[in-house]
Amino acid sequence: MANKAPEPIVLVGTIGIDTVITPFGKAENVLGGSGTYFAVAASILAPVNFVSVVGEDFDQWPELERENIDLEGVARLKGKTFRWGGQYRENINLRDTLFTELGVNEKFAPVVPESYRGCRTVCLANVDPPAQLNVLDSMPNADFVVSDTMNFWIKQDPDTLQEVIRRSDVLILNDDEARQLTGKLNLLEALESVHRLGPSTVVLKKGEHGAILALGEDFFAIPGYPLRRVVDPTGAGDTFAAGFVGYLQRAGFRDPESMRSAAVYGSAMASFCCEDFSIRRIRTLTLKELQERVEAFRELVRFA
Repeated sequence: MANKAPEPIVLVGTIGIDTVITPFGKAENVLGGSGTYFAVAASILAPVNFVSVVGEDFDQWPELERENIDLEGVARLKGKTFRWGGQYRENINLRDTLFTELGVNEKFAPVVPESYRGCRTVCLANVDPPAQLNVLDSMPNADFVVSDTMNFWIKQDPDTLQEVIRRSDVLILNDDEARQLTGKLNLLEALESVHRLGPSTVVLKKGEHGAILALGEDFFAIPGYPLRRVVDPTGAGDTFAAGFVGYLQRAGFRDPESMRSAAVYGSAMASFCCEDFSIRRIRTLTLKELQERVEAFRELVRFA
């Protein structure tokens, strides 16, 4: 990776308080949200300028206060912080949502601080499409836009979402979302359809089975890292995106080979996230540990 200090990533995403039940235990009132997972993970590789919102009840600032995370863009509003509860089944890929309380997120319109607006890399984590567009409109110098989405927005606001996708250089989504977005059952056909919507690069997340990187007609597949125990997969997709974008920002290149390396860093980052509840593992993760797991990936896929 490049020795030059990386430029900041401007991130818009949620901060939440989660209650999570898995076959390995229960964690109540722990820090969560798409933006939280991304910010903490990406900050290992590059600075993050965070745009989000919390309520007046939020008291977990110390967990977010890291050297590489700028919190000027996190608004504190009257009301309650977003809360979510979920329970994973014995098949850890399946989960049931127990409750969702939008709180201050329900009417939040993100405001990008003036100090962020000159940045060139923007990551739109999983928030509603109008908020994503609002951030893009505030970033006149953005030349690399990475966006994420979910089934809910594909169903509820497809027109605005398609405008977000059209303006994105990279779209990250899972296989169910790709099928829902395009109406294609075959994943290669779905990827081709997503490309036609605008992004030059599409990353298809497949959970424990890894990810597929599509650069036009060029494909690259990376497996999930084999873990002896997956404690909590919440946030794995967000930390994958963080590893992917963080690597590219640190490397300073966006060519096909760098994209392939970024996908490996994403998968490695996601594997650490699954080792404990909330952001507990990635908060202690070092760059050295991350690079060692990337090397383990290299051995995992090596063949004669």
